[in-house]
Amino acid sequence: MSRFDLQDQRNHPRNSTPALTALIDRALSRRRFLGVGATAGAASFLTLNPLSHAVAAAANSPLLGFNAISASGEDTLRLPQGYRWEVLVSWGDPLFADAPAFSESERSEAAQSRQFGDNNDGMSFFPLAADRALLAINNEYTNQEYLLPAGKVTSLADVRADQAAHGVSIIEIALKDGRWQRVLDSRYTRRITANTPMQLSGPAAGHALLQTQADPSGRAVLGTFNNCANGETPWGTYLTCEENFNGYFGSQDPALALSAAQKRYGIAAVDAGFGWHAFDARFDLAKEPNEANRHGWVVEIDPRDPQSVPKKRTALGRFKHENAALHINSDGRVVVYLGDDERGEHLYKFVSAQRFDKSNPQANRDLLDDGTLYVAQFSAKDGEIRGEGRWLPLVHGHNGLTAANGFADQASVLIHARLAATVVGATTMDRPEWVAVHPSGQQAFCTLTNNKNRGTEGQPVGGPNPRAANHYGQILRWAPAGGDHASETFSWDLFLMAGNPSVHPGTAYAGTANIDADNMFNSPDGIGFDADGRLWIQTDGDYSNQGDFAGMGNNQMLCADPNSGEVRRFLTGPIACEITGLTFSPDHTAMFVGIQHPGEEKAPSHFPHGGMPRSSVVVITREDGGIIGG
Repeated sequence: MSRFDLQDQRNHPRNSTPALTALIDRALSRRRFLGVGATAGAASFLTLNPLSHAVAAAANSPLLGFNAISASGEDTLRLPQGYRWEVLVSWGDPLFADAPAFSESERSEAAQSRQFGDNNDGMSFFPLAADRALLAINNEYTNQEYLLPAGKVTSLADVRADQAAHGVSIIEIALKDGRWQRVLDSRYTRRITANTPMQLSGPAAGHALLQTQADPSGRAVLGTFNNCANGETPWGTYLTCEENFNGYFGSQDPALALSAAQKRYGIAAVDAGFGWHAFDARFDLAKEPNEANRHGWVVEIDPRDPQSVPKKRTALGRFKHENAALHINSDGRVVVYLGDDERGEHLYKFVSAQRFDKSNPQANRDLLDDGTLYVAQFSAKDGEIRGEGRWLPLVHGHNGLTAANGFADQASVLIHARLAATVVGATTMDRPEWVAVHPSGQQAFCTLTNNKNRGTEGQPVGGPNPRAANHYGQILRWAPAGGDHASETFSWDLFLMAGNPSVHPGTAYAGTANIDADNMFNSPDGIGFDADGRLWIQTDGDYSNQGDFAGMGNNQMLCADPNSGEVRRFLTGPIACEITGLTFSPDHTAMFVGIQHPGEEKAPSHFPHGGMPRSSVVVITREDGGIIGG
């Protein structure tokens, strides 16, 4: 998540009532925990012991082989005893031997385009050999207060430097003397920026809503930016997800009239502070009203082919994508789960029309261009935080998605997926962020990070969103009917509700029974499973350590046992950072984690090298060389 949400998520007033608190407390006391044993099927999804009993009985989870650490406000990265970390790459590090070294005073477009980008986020590990690999790493946005001499854009040169620090960095790494290290001048090294040529593919490609003066074909687009989280495919490609794209567009025309669709996506004449539209006409809504429609997609990149053209896969819908969790269904179809990270938006999935061909990777290259996009609708009894759900297809001509309701064709359904989701009756959610599918394939999890607007008009309290003015967040879990991820029905519960039991004991804002004073946190964001089924949880929340957030310290990463519900704190980050991005070496003896925006807004951080704070990817290993977390 980028700075667009930071101010809103701090110091939220708690908007609750005694009746609401009592209702949720009753739900928590009778809620039953959902297990995912190695041989358990979907029929066992709702049959285990109450969560409070499960946690008490599994205080020494066999999955969690480390001692939890305490919260921290220090300007460093802290880990359990027996673990160590080192920086792999930081913003501004040269990716080529002839690229300039990072400078605290000189950061031009020429330099940024050959250096590691800013604010690294989601990433994936692509093996080349036993001791060599590629990392594809998102560079979500920039901190202009550090990037630019004036702390903001004042010229086209500033805009170009800022754009060059966005996008994706693809780097080669090698295992030398037991340490993963960067390889300079690798033939795979690539910087993909806000000006890299790309293709629009799938059902919306070429549509009138995607045509601009520079591209009347509606098929060739420049760049990707605000790349939040990610996904990867079994055919070896990287999926990077465009999130808060709206904040880069604006207009100098005070009389600019905006459509309902533009407003629904947060597009406004006043941008989020990047200032690109003042110098680059592509981002001026008055001059190129369709340019914003060409962003907000999932982009597929081949990291092993530096000459390949990235493709924006329009079949996966346009919204503020968090990540793309891909799963090969039992029938061979590709299922991709997608969260739309905004208060009151929705959870989606895509099911491919064709099947994955393991024997012919090349045949899978366009699987994400043809299929059906669905949006989730949840149901539950009053006061329950478990229930049933349906996936509603977003198909033109069905469920009100007709020309009479503003959808001329399937392309317009996908371009305006948010509006289509409202028409079909999707459930508004507390900011759906990362989705992760358990290695068994039986369940999927999604972080709902927070929502200060829950309880207002159009965002009722209930079901998977049980708390008004929710500033702590929760983790949703569901099991598809019959274990079939292409099924249109599922069962769900809340794996946990984050909270502060020290500040709000005995209330819904204390969180579920697996949250206590020793592991509490707020705003779960990034999540991912390792091969053994540990659920890793990263936070991007309020680090003030005051008020509702007293005792939580800096943002952190925790590890949970999805069988027992036990949660332990594994990592704490430096001042004002977000912990985001997660991937492993194939043997799981190395974990790669992102430390984003330490010292944002001039907070007093000097992580990791002293001097100016710099977003970085770190490598975590065990001193005994063992499996991370085990």
